[in-house]
Amino acid sequence: MARSWLLPMIVAGIAALCVAMLGGTITDLGPWYQSLAKPDWTPPNFLYPVAWTAIFALAAVAAVATWRAAPNSRVADAVIGLFALNGFLNILWSLIFFRMQRPDWAFAELLLLWLSVGALILFCARYSRFAAIALVPYIVWVSIAGALNWSIVELNGPF
Repeated sequence: MARSWLLPMIVAGIAALCVAMLGGTITDLGPWYQSLAKPDWTPPNFLYPVAWTAIFALAAVAAVATWRAAPNSRVADAVIGLFALNGFLNILWSLIFFRMQRPDWAFAELLLLWLSVGALILFCARYSRFAAIALVPYIVWVSIAGALNWSIVELNGPF
């Protein structure tokens, strides 16, 4: 039984690591970001990698739990597709916000990211309650990021 988890966890872990590394590579906390006015409640910079590491680890576990619980290959493929879309949207937000320096556009894209996390929670819940619960910190963190993103737009716009 434990062995049947090994390969899927390795694959999901590598996928999560790739999304995290690409997003991290795109993220630039340099002079432009530092010069932005931010609300007083902005999380400290050291918290972001800690939070994202935990979120990506939980997402990988949730993906495998749901994939393994899938009753057929159509559902298993849908799980992979939903997580792939979410990873793409996650990276795209970093690209728009940090590289394009467009927090206004990034906020619009973040709404899609938030919806994709919500869709993952609802979809995964149909097959694995554990997986759905494991994704709750993700939607909480994206909600916080959304509020922060919106505050940055309000404090610094127009872009």
